[in-house]
Amino acid sequence: MTEMISKWFGVQAAGTTVPREIRAGITTFLAMAYILFVNPQILAPAIIIPGVTDIPAQLLSATALSAAIGSVLMGLLGRMPIALAPGMGLNAYFTYTVVLGQGLSWQTALGAVFVSGVVFLILSVSGLREAIVNAIPLSIKRASGAGIGMFLAFIGLQASGIVVPVPATMIGLGDMTSAGVILSLCGLICTAALMLRKVPGAILIGVVGVSVVAVIFNLPVFAGKAFTGFEHGVVSLPVWPHDLVGALDIRGAMDLGVAGIVFTFLFVAFFDTAGTLMGLSEVARFADQEGRIPRAGQAFATDAIATTVGALIGTSTTTAYMESAAGIEDGGKTGLVAVTTGILFLMALFFWPLASAVPAVATAPALIMLGAMLMDSVSRIDWKDIKESLPAFVTMIGMPLTFSIANGISLGILTHVFVLLLARRGREVHPVMYGLTIVLVIKYIWMATTHA
Repeated sequence: MTEMISKWFGVQAAGTTVPREIRAGITTFLAMAYILFVNPQILAPAIIIPGVTDIPAQLLSATALSAAIGSVLMGLLGRMPIALAPGMGLNAYFTYTVVLGQGLSWQTALGAVFVSGVVFLILSVSGLREAIVNAIPLSIKRASGAGIGMFLAFIGLQASGIVVPVPATMIGLGDMTSAGVILSLCGLICTAALMLRKVPGAILIGVVGVSVVAVIFNLPVFAGKAFTGFEHGVVSLPVWPHDLVGALDIRGAMDLGVAGIVFTFLFVAFFDTAGTLMGLSEVARFADQEGRIPRAGQAFATDAIATTVGALIGTSTTTAYMESAAGIEDGGKTGLVAVTTGILFLMALFFWPLASAVPAVATAPALIMLGAMLMDSVSRIDWKDIKESLPAFVTMIGMPLTFSIANGISLGILTHVFVLLLARRGREVHPVMYGLTIVLVIKYIWMATTHA
């Protein structure tokens, strides 16, 4: 059985082993398991059904199912160690801008997600999506890996409490004597020490270790409280999302007035996925010397299918997750990693109470550590050439500061095109980049007018 699995995923050819791939899949799952609880919290204010009180539980099941299906498809079809789940940012746009802000029904919003996924699939199958990614300058592709690293580290620093919001300066230093900060710092140091000693599964050991300490010593790091135990037992039957499955309104989403919303879902998901795949391919050294991603067409098509399936199940846009870097850095190299993560999301339908024993401060050290590791791609950028360095820098810094991979990539592309145009070197710009620039300018103008 092991030999058959190894052959199917090309495990031996990739220079790894089945146990290592499975361990990497577990690490990836632990790094992104928070989405099981965060996604329902974000979507619940938008999805209100009179007389129905278990919407958060249904949303948790929808989240787990869409993540499981998307991840398994990516592993089997895309053959990449990248897991999928409902995207952060896109879920907030769904709730606070589309439903609560613009007054669209949640059923029509789900329909818009579905339509954007279908358009995605057409672009992927036609090869246009891959052609666009291949046209993006190599410096921006390499910078995307570092930008994702900075983004991950920033999320980790926030989750740990080391960085907190401050009105005067937007962010500042948190309480360094709090239990969460101390626990995160200890976890970071211990994880780094284990990695220096080349201990297999160091990141996973760090996450589990911090969680165990937090539970045993009743530390107030579970949303400001100590762990209260497994209220529903360790194993609990899942709640089937019967009110969400198939509830989408595709006809309503085809209305011209919803076209702008469909475009935004399409645009943000495109650059989120493209940026994540480019960055992680650079980290895993999958990309060739020109920055092209192997099996990109299959990976993009899988992402599109996952989005349409997720909308049918009842959740917002499903996309590739940058937390997949945790499994890659733990040695994962094949699609078996994504399949393992997907299976764990299915198991989470029954063992979901276990995930409640992993606080954010336990995964924070892993995210900070990954942030440092992902900076490796910076060394392959020509920092002495301003046409290479400035777009790369803008891409990197744009991701954490705008809290969006899509915005980082977009700002990098705009910088690349306009710098070369003003320097009278427009011939060096790929024709596809001009098309993207026009779309980006229209998109940002449209965003400014709709939010005015």
